[in-house]
Amino acid sequence: MTPQQLRALCLSFNAAVEEFPFRPEISVFKVGGKLFALTTLDARPLTVNLKCDPDDAVRLRGEHEGLIVPGYHMNKRHWNTVTVDAGLPERLVRELVEDSYDLVVAGLPRAERLRLDRP
Repeated sequence: MTPQQLRALCLSFNAAVEEFPFRPEISVFKVGGKLFALTTLDARPLTVNLKCDPDDAVRLRGEHEGLIVPGYHMNKRHWNTVTVDAGLPERLVRELVEDSYDLVVAGLPRAERLRLDRP
């Protein structure tokens, strides 16, 4: 997956936005004002921090040692850092980004979730 594909994927979700609150080179993707993906798109290797169910996070780290690690500068229980351009199947990366988005949406207030469900 290329940086452009990762950015397009993150922005493809309903109400997703890209912001730069830390530095201009750090893309922060949010929904409802909450972070679901954080990356430096011009970094090599290309990595992205993604929210993850704690049990799944541990399992994924074991299955993809070195490519999925505890979230860098994040809560290690709930966040993974995923190396996007180092051999992980693109389908898996897409699923992990979508899962992160879904977890964040699930934590939003009910009214916000309902608003996101509308076409």
